[in-house]
Amino acid sequence: MIYFVLFLVFVVFQRIIELFISKRNAKLMFLKGAGEFDKKGYPYFIIMHTAFFISLIFEYVYFNNQPNKLWIILIIVFFAAQFLRYWAIISLGIFWNTRIIVLKNAEYVTKGPYKYFPHPNYLAVIIEIAAIPILFSCYYTAVIFSIINIFVLKRRIKLEENALMI
Repeated sequence: MIYFVLFLVFVVFQRIIELFISKRNAKLMFLKGAGEFDKKGYPYFIIMHTAFFISLIFEYVYFNNQPNKLWIILIIVFFAAQFLRYWAIISLGIFWNTRIIVLKNAEYVTKGPYKYFPHPNYLAVIIEIAAIPILFSCYYTAVIFSIINIFVLKRRIKLEENALMI
């Protein structure tokens, strides 16, 4: 149980820091004249991620789960996703945000992981939403939220790409 709690505290701490970075970046972008897209849809994005953690905790405690026997591989996968996430965040600089905020006529970011493929941050999220629950044998959470995440990201990517075209 202690490993689960420590791991969860670590991940939640990361998300809190990311929200502060996002808020700072939003202020900077709005000062430059950026606009926000899908403001009404953002709360659903937050609800999904919050529900993920609630489900993870519930499943772990309710079913008295234990760490997966392949935990070392899953930890490596998790930290690889973290590397990709922070490489993407650093590469985007003030353009990175948890919301869809776009500065008209800004140059596309083509450095870092964006040099190789689009939406690397979302790839990191896909990996996390599968790997974190599997790490603690929470297979229901892994399957359910991986499916929900597919729909959320499909919609979000479409909205982001449309916003970047304006």
